[in-house]
Amino acid sequence: VQLQASGGGLVQPGGSLTLSCAASGPIRVINVMGWYHQAPGNPRELVATISDDGVTNYADSVKARFTISRDNAKNTMYLQMNNLKPEDAAVYYCHAQIMAHWGPFRDYWGQGTLVTVSS
Repeated sequence: VQLQASGGGLVQPGGSLTLSCAASGPIRVINVMGWYHQAPGNPRELVATISDDGVTNYADSVKARFTISRDNAKNTMYLQMNNLKPEDAAVYYCHAQIMAHWGPFRDYWGQGTLVTVSS
């Protein structure tokens, strides 16, 4: 089972980006999925999570600017980021709790995608 994050890049303040995270492999069930970010010198922090039935949770710093969603048929999660601020710049990691065909739920992480916000 693997998570592949994509969609990062350079954007000006006030701009938008959409991140994607695709899960692949022998997946039986995906429970909660989420995005975390980590800026240099800082710990990894929660950005947003979404349950298998679509219940969402956001960090206060991104509420009303970011939207998390998922397509269960494609085992893919998205993060629409609007009105980006310099403080949003970080490496963004996706996370998922996944049950493979042969075992219990386990935590999986994507490789990270870099978001740079600069004029």
